[in-house]
Amino acid sequence: MDKKLVTLRLERICVERPGRDGRKADILSDISFSAHCGEVTAIVGPSGGGKSSLLRLINRLSDPACGTVYLDGEDIALLDPLLLRRRVAMVPQKPFMFEGTVLTNLQRPFLYRHEPLPGAESAELLHSLELARLDQELIGRDSRTLSLGEQQRVSLARALITKPGVLLLDEPTSALDRPTGDQLAATIHDICRSQRLAIIIVTHDLRLAGRIADYLLFLEAGRIVEEGLPESILSRPQSPELRRFLSDPVKGEL
Repeated sequence: MDKKLVTLRLERICVERPGRDGRKADILSDISFSAHCGEVTAIVGPSGGGKSSLLRLINRLSDPACGTVYLDGEDIALLDPLLLRRRVAMVPQKPFMFEGTVLTNLQRPFLYRHEPLPGAESAELLHSLELARLDQELIGRDSRTLSLGEQQRVSLARALITKPGVLLLDEPTSALDRPTGDQLAATIHDICRSQRLAIIIVTHDLRLAGRIADYLLFLEAGRIVEEGLPESILSRPQSPELRRFLSDPVKGEL
């Protein structure tokens, strides 16, 4: 088997926040894992366990109290944050649409970079639409009149148009009905394989994680409690924490 190219590596990450009593409380503690090109890494766990805090570290929306994040062997703390975010794109939980059409939303990354704006017929823009499975006819629509599922795909296309190597997704299907969520999940899986991206997805949806993840981390109270292949982790949990989490009917069926 060929050795996998490690795109992203986290080593001994910890995050602290001031508690109500003024003392520092651990949000993340001793987090280490790697994400690979062409694979989806899913992070699951209860609310408040540190999942979204961990995701924000990877493109420097916040910085850790200790530990290092490496992108292709480079410490991201030494990279310009704006340049980093071209290589590590993030799609937030709630899709945000700028005022205007789908086209103007897709042009926004180029506007921020003071680069020529791609037109509606440009190859890079059409490619991002194709990847996100968005109908080209939507290009002139007011983005805020789209369905939530369509807005999520616009948000995904806007991230992909920068041609990142790593894609971060925060609860991408949480506000979608199951059929729409399943369609988006299939899109994410196909993008990962076809574009050889390292995708890291935070989700409470165990069904989603079981269907598209190549590797799964269970995070609770800021620590990785279990990790491994999804089919093994979800069907044969070893820790009482994960067994308790899986038994919660709110998490849904696998």
